[in-house]
Amino acid sequence: MKLLLDTCLSCKAKAELEAVGHDVVWSGDLASDPGDDELLAWAHREQRILITLDKDFGELAVFRGKPHHGIIRLANIPAARQANATLGILERHAHDLMAGCIVTVNENRIRVRPPSTTSHPTGPDIQ
Repeated sequence: MKLLLDTCLSCKAKAELEAVGHDVVWSGDLASDPGDDELLAWAHREQRILITLDKDFGELAVFRGKPHHGIIRLANIPAARQANATLGILERHAHDLMAGCIVTVNENRIRVRPPSTTSHPTGPDIQ
């Protein structure tokens, strides 16, 4: 699967995800930070799932209607567990992500926001 990791993720997550066969780009390898708008656009252009710790990307997609190819937000997931959390979400929600869902993960919950509700902040969530 094609993934774009935000700089806030551990560089070790990149190596762990690549080790199991994913095509991973880590924005921390760039010479400078292009900003959230450009990262989201880049991920969309290359059909990469964007993985981040920040809620900013969900806000860009939901409130500003920016196109994307799926977003995973790892909320309060420690660096040592970021790759494993991502692998679990990819295994369980790959189809949802490819359809443009936003998946938010924390210690106790997974929330899936379907693409049909990404432009409506009050839309339903799937657990």
